[in-house]
Amino acid sequence: MGLNEDLERVALQERELRLQRLDARVAWELGSGLKALMETRGLAMVIDVRRFGQPLFYAALEGTTPDNAEWVRRKNNVVARFHRSSYAVGLNLKLNNATLLEKYGLATVDYAAHGGSFPLSVAGAGIVGSVTVSGLPQRSDHELVVEALCGLLGQNYEDLRLETEPSL
Repeated sequence: MGLNEDLERVALQERELRLQRLDARVAWELGSGLKALMETRGLAMVIDVRRFGQPLFYAALEGTTPDNAEWVRRKNNVVARFHRSSYAVGLNLKLNNATLLEKYGLATVDYAAHGGSFPLSVAGAGIVGSVTVSGLPQRSDHELVVEALCGLLGQNYEDLRLETEPSL
């Protein structure tokens, strides 16, 4: 599977994984679901669920560092700016042989187009927030978020997951 196919699959994920609402309860359910997945798998990660400008759930599991929190902040900024998953933005940049700085004038100190932040779209309202994780390679960060959203929404993860890693 190549970059174009991955981009198409990520766009499908973004279309299909829509919430009915985003409030503190939904954020708690999503964040707690992610935390349970991580603990079951023995992963050291940071989780952030937010409406833009308002954190609703945050957890830093044992073994994380302040650098994970910085990655979360920078990836979240990409979703807030582009209303696309940070992985999709990164794949698009790679496909066009560009960087955030070259294409948009965005410094890497504040933006990271690496997988792990996913837009939270609410039916009838559009993109209102994001769910972001840090601690695994970027593709795995992205897929963990998709898996958790599928669980929350009752979607079959196998129908939406990315295929094997693209050859780059």
